[in-house]
Amino acid sequence: MTTAPERTADLYPTRGTAEVLTERKDPVIWSEPGTEGPFAAAELSAFDRDGFFQVDELVSGNEVGVYQAELNRLTQDPAMRADERSIVEKSSGEIRSLFEVHKISEVFAKLAADPRVVGRARQILGSDVYIHQSRINVKPGFGASGFYWHSDFETWHAEDGLANMRTVSVSIALTENYAYNGSLLLVPGSHRTFLGCEGATPKDNYKRSLQMQDAGIPSDEALTKLSDEHGIAQWVGSAGSAVLFDCNTMHGSGDNITPFPRSNVFFVFNSVENTAQEPFAAPIRRPEYIGARDFTPVR
Repeated sequence: MTTAPERTADLYPTRGTAEVLTERKDPVIWSEPGTEGPFAAAELSAFDRDGFFQVDELVSGNEVGVYQAELNRLTQDPAMRADERSIVEKSSGEIRSLFEVHKISEVFAKLAADPRVVGRARQILGSDVYIHQSRINVKPGFGASGFYWHSDFETWHAEDGLANMRTVSVSIALTENYAYNGSLLLVPGSHRTFLGCEGATPKDNYKRSLQMQDAGIPSDEALTKLSDEHGIAQWVGSAGSAVLFDCNTMHGSGDNITPFPRSNVFFVFNSVENTAQEPFAAPIRRPEYIGARDFTPVR
């Protein structure tokens, strides 16, 4: 475990008295051209252009069965349901998200360290990486709520102290992600502009935001402008497929009112050269299980 670096300049102001648009000051692809890894050059170019890239079969069907069984074990465990790392759906009492799964589960720890997963993160970020956050997101059928539009970096910068956009998320489908069961929506190209949101961060904001986000929400006008300019894409795919997306890509998902559950495991890889500082726009840090302070590289 290493200590946090000294505070650097705030390149991306947010949570002030007005919404602010700031041009991205960081690369999207940090590695040198020709760096070896799972991505082909054309795939990295597509990620650079859109801010996300889909891998149709990141893990095999047999492997998916192992991960589904582990997800079921965790979500059905009463001890996990009572754990502070569990976020419970208000309407059903079922687990909606379970954080720090790479520390709770050896099965998911091995998946995070799989070269097919972490190798892609290293190739994008151009360095060794550590896990800033991990979780399973569970959307059971018949009313599981969605996640409103947001940029992850806005929250990780404001509340966790990540200074630069050198972070990538890998979401792996453990069930079919249909167009109609609350699948992920993304705004391609939105990663090029940072949307600093209006309004101060309440103390202990994370306790509310993980169920219903208020702080760090873009205005309707800003979302309309981004959508008019770039359009909206949707990630759909079978179990075992994955999407990798840049930390500043605007995204969200709707409710799942179908009978078909949607469950994904989610790893956030951050460069070891971009370790968390003190929050840039929040009174206190979020808990370790949400924004890691253990910067040990994934091996």
